[in-house]
Amino acid sequence: MKKFNITGTCIPKEHYTVDISNKLDQIEKLVEEGSYFTINRPRQYGKTTTMYLLSKKLRREDYLIIRISFEGFDKEIYKDQKLFIEELLLTIIDKLELQSEEELIKIIEENLSRATNMRRLGRLISKIVKNDKRKVVLMIDEVDKSSDNQLFLDFLGILRSKYLSAKEGEDYSFHSVILAGVHDVKNLKIKLRPDQERKYNSPWNIAVNFNVEMSFNPKEIETMLREYKDDKGIEMDIPQIASRIYYYTSGYPYLVSKVAKVIDEDILSDKEKKKWELKDIERAVKKILEEDSVNFESLIKNLENNKELHRLVYRIIIEGNKIMYNSDNPIINLGELYGIFRNESGRVKLHNRIYEQRIYNYLISKVETDADMTSYNFRENFIQEDGYLDLKKVLRKFQLFIKEQYSDKDQEFLERNGRLIFLAFLKPIINGKGFDFKEVQISQEKRLDVIITYLDKKYVIELKIWRGEKYHQEGLEQLSDYLDIQGLDKGYLVSFNFNQAKEYKEELIRKDGKEIFAVWV
Repeated sequence: MKKFNITGTCIPKEHYTVDISNKLDQIEKLVEEGSYFTINRPRQYGKTTTMYLLSKKLRREDYLIIRISFEGFDKEIYKDQKLFIEELLLTIIDKLELQSEEELIKIIEENLSRATNMRRLGRLISKIVKNDKRKVVLMIDEVDKSSDNQLFLDFLGILRSKYLSAKEGEDYSFHSVILAGVHDVKNLKIKLRPDQERKYNSPWNIAVNFNVEMSFNPKEIETMLREYKDDKGIEMDIPQIASRIYYYTSGYPYLVSKVAKVIDEDILSDKEKKKWELKDIERAVKKILEEDSVNFESLIKNLENNKELHRLVYRIIIEGNKIMYNSDNPIINLGELYGIFRNESGRVKLHNRIYEQRIYNYLISKVETDADMTSYNFRENFIQEDGYLDLKKVLRKFQLFIKEQYSDKDQEFLERNGRLIFLAFLKPIINGKGFDFKEVQISQEKRLDVIITYLDKKYVIELKIWRGEKYHQEGLEQLSDYLDIQGLDKGYLVSFNFNQAKEYKEELIRKDGKEIFAVWV
């Protein structure tokens, strides 16, 4: 029985998979042109699956595909040139045995003991290619395991030298070489000794740029859902569901499969339920955000380990700063490398809404540990008799909390963290029964809209910094429009006023047929 897969290679016979034939066609064209390139994308972005499917697609009469991985190479191997070359050749032999390539295996084994340095390895590669009439393609996965090593660079140097000579008709080399890893080896920074600064030092400058879009678009997500629907007899509006999954994931392959897997295996655990609904996606996202995973651990670790990246992320999602995209900026480039950023119409954006929410939760937790709110945000105080949330009470209590706990000397901290403090205040109130979703609206006021789903009701709260009556009225217009989009006639507004003569007040505002309850803190 097929299932959704989130670990390792996706095998079409075993797993529900997205049809990536269009991507494979683009990569195949690069191979046919004889290009050397790196498939560099963040972790769990489908690189290994793509290499697997590409190798199957290319296995025809005019191609010989040698697909290996550096993942299992022992660290000791990189300390000695002869050991490295021997391990590389033995790995190639193992793969050729699976394809019954006895003649090539014999050539390698006869020359194995003589391939003691890179030059002799190069001669053996020439012999392998010369003795085979097919186009020999070398595919190496998990090159990050070896990229910070001089022997690996020496190996790339041999490939580069042979590539150039072969183009001039003076040598034989692989028709195409494909490396797969997080880093683009063409721009590799290597540190050869502990006391050395990392420097750009890669002989892989013969490689062409890899510009194939690896994320899944809604139409591609539909192909996986259609296969699942037909197999399981599940009812769903496929275009609508695919569009909503894309809305939360931006097509990040791991997250697309994870959302689908949670709905199938957890939310549809009741065998009587045979229909996917939009609310199931929100339930799946909520569950994913509450779970630990290697993917999220890596996301937070990358922020914790890089203060400049952490600060840039904070500026974008909390302060609402508009940052122009520039791939030459090392911090932006690093964020994109880790799958945190993407380029959207020339601006730096968080890659997907799930990552954005997880980062919010991480930042909220750090603020929560610095502020004692327990005497203010006890959930039972804010639940109505019908079980729904009394959001007016919540906002009034938050206003009191700020008034009593943050004096004038805390204004700078409050201005920087005010919206995070509100989200931390809100978290235990809706915990278990609700789901809060944050979305920055880049405007003059850099609004942060919080959409709360509590039981089956939806609430929209706008958080903004007070910048005067003119911007306030413009903000009300925007909130009214946003309520229309959400299909609501009531909204809530929290204005952070950092003027010394500020007034803690509340107001019920009527705007374009909408009722907006506003508080100033």
